[in-house]
Amino acid sequence: MAGKKVTVVIAQSPGKNPAKRHLEESIAAALLLEPEVEVSLVPHLNDLTPDHSGMLFLKSVRGDMVLLSWLFPRAARWILDRNSVKGHAGVSLIKSSAEDDEEVDEEDAEPQSDTEAARRPNAVGAWDVPNRRIYCVDLRDNAAPDVYLDEIRRIARESSVQTVDLMGWIKGNPAPQQLERYLNPAGGASGPGTAPAAGLAMNAPLMVADEPARRRWYPVIDYSRCTNCMECIDFCLFGVYGVDAAERILVEQQDNCKKGCPACSRVCPENAIIFPEHKTAAIAGSEIGSVAGFKIDLSKLFGAPTAIEQAVLERDHELVADGRDAVGMSVGVPKRRSNQPQSRDALDDLMDGLDDLDL
Repeated sequence: MAGKKVTVVIAQSPGKNPAKRHLEESIAAALLLEPEVEVSLVPHLNDLTPDHSGMLFLKSVRGDMVLLSWLFPRAARWILDRNSVKGHAGVSLIKSSAEDDEEVDEEDAEPQSDTEAARRPNAVGAWDVPNRRIYCVDLRDNAAPDVYLDEIRRIARESSVQTVDLMGWIKGNPAPQQLERYLNPAGGASGPGTAPAAGLAMNAPLMVADEPARRRWYPVIDYSRCTNCMECIDFCLFGVYGVDAAERILVEQQDNCKKGCPACSRVCPENAIIFPEHKTAAIAGSEIGSVAGFKIDLSKLFGAPTAIEQAVLERDHELVADGRDAVGMSVGVPKRRSNQPQSRDALDDLMDGLDDLDL
């Protein structure tokens, strides 16, 4: 019995950049000829609301999935998780230009999600993850369609091997419907003969979610790093954050977030809050330069605001724009960082060394 096809979803760029459109269309056209994959197009991932037809389609996919988007993979993964599109993080072998520039070790360049629980025992972690893989790939990593096509073919082969292994593990001679329950435990997968989700147009084997989506700005929590310290809910004064029934922090009212303001991300001690559209890579979800628990703010060397001071300035700006009073450092700033003496670190030694030079 043939294995299930891998679903490839291309989340399109929010603009009309001709080079980006050409890359998306080239990949989609080539994948239509690939027998092991099914390809779909949805609008920009960050702009999809929970009830958008594109997100409904993503929720309908039950097997392995490759998501190509114009976002960092960590941001894309946790946007999906927030919308109950869950799976174990698949490892992509495509290297980004940032990794080439930084000469990152292979181990550090790999997505850490599958092993985060072991490395960070205090992290909340993802809940209710089904037995399938989601590969999030950044379309900014390379301008050549063949790079992505080769990687998708590799993933399809890997997924096929996993299916064969599963079939060997099941004893006896299962009926097709029994095997389907193993491969697709939640049911409802899209595929040949399955009606597309509402609002989707079928064009041969290509699924297209053409419902318009407006631009959005909101935070996404990386639960592989989040320790549920609640500093974000204390700091944010706009009602963005809340807690669920298990007292886990969540983004409750994402549309209350002020466009362009990443202040809560700056105060998060684990770098667990992502703003996928922010121009700073570490805030937007890059693995490079966003190591949890290790923040060195070199702006201190030049008299610029620290991360917390910058966050307070950004929050006060939005408070005043709302007709409210600025509160400065008096509200929501962790006392352990604002009032208590900090232990010395490498940055302190570096600054003392510069003072000794008497420049």
